[in-house]
Amino acid sequence: MIVVMQQGASRTEIEEVEELLREMGFQTHPIYGVERTVIGAIGDKRDGHYEVILNIPGVERIVPILKPYKLVAREVKPETSVIHVGNVAVGGPGLVVMAGPCAVESELQLLTTARLVKQGGGNILRGGAFKPRTSPYSFQGLEEEGLKYLAQAREVTGLPFVTEVVDTRDVELVARYADILQIGARNMQNFRLLKEVGEARRPVLLKRGLAATVEEWLMAAEYVAAAGNRDVILCERGIRTYDNGLRNTLDVSAVPMVKELSHLPVIVDPSHATGNYRMVPPLALASVAAGADGLMIEVHPEPARALCDGPQSLNPERFADLMVQVSRVARAVGRAYRSPRMKVAKQGRGQTG
Repeated sequence: MIVVMQQGASRTEIEEVEELLREMGFQTHPIYGVERTVIGAIGDKRDGHYEVILNIPGVERIVPILKPYKLVAREVKPETSVIHVGNVAVGGPGLVVMAGPCAVESELQLLTTARLVKQGGGNILRGGAFKPRTSPYSFQGLEEEGLKYLAQAREVTGLPFVTEVVDTRDVELVARYADILQIGARNMQNFRLLKEVGEARRPVLLKRGLAATVEEWLMAAEYVAAAGNRDVILCERGIRTYDNGLRNTLDVSAVPMVKELSHLPVIVDPSHATGNYRMVPPLALASVAAGADGLMIEVHPEPARALCDGPQSLNPERFADLMVQVSRVARAVGRAYRSPRMKVAKQGRGQTG
């Protein structure tokens, strides 16, 4: 249930409500809004609870939460959550672009890509140091060495970075370096791992599972939130369907659906959804038009030489071109984003006009 405090309720009154709720066996999760505070109370409701709570000074009303996910439901927080990663705000009015290679392959490869991503208009660098692969014989990542390269790239470019954590034993290590901890599709329902990243106090990017329903996806996010971390970013990356024309099927409809059900920001990864670089631009644009808060794009200086997912990676020129198109669609749907190329083009027109 949600305990809605009266406008202007004091911190003492809020703390007294929390204390009573905990005595009743509830877990409490206060959310401080601009005008009023609400307290998410998770636990079993018993007869008489509502009446007791409603009589506490400062309480305005109680709203039951009917959905199985409580903390991530929009009933708890009507406005979309904004996750701050350095100077980047995910879920705010601006569109966020996370871009980079599928895997960190070398210091030179990553630094080159990071510079190109920034030049092309990326806000956050992505790159895998730990790479869970379908085949045990495929490249598995550079692990801590890769994390060090990512930290170096952040130092050089100023871009915060997101990278995947695949094992509970590695959460502390990855959190020591990364700005955002990514939970991949294969681990979406690895509940022990979700609890661990929930305790790590780093923003979490949670990808949708290969065959997960929207409710299962939100329940996975609930695990992270229930462990104490509300900075969760959802990522739609395609699901497994009957069609085998592409790597996966991008569920664009999930974007507005999730935004209606949850206050968490939602981004889209069209690279993994398609497995084909030619399909990435149209689906990226469709995702922005559908209301996505951001994109995750795979970029590699030489996709043909990539050790991981080269066929779905954009080269730097294609990435920069896509960001110009993204700028136009973002502007059309009221999102703030402008690629560096559009700025140059505007300056050029002003000088010659």
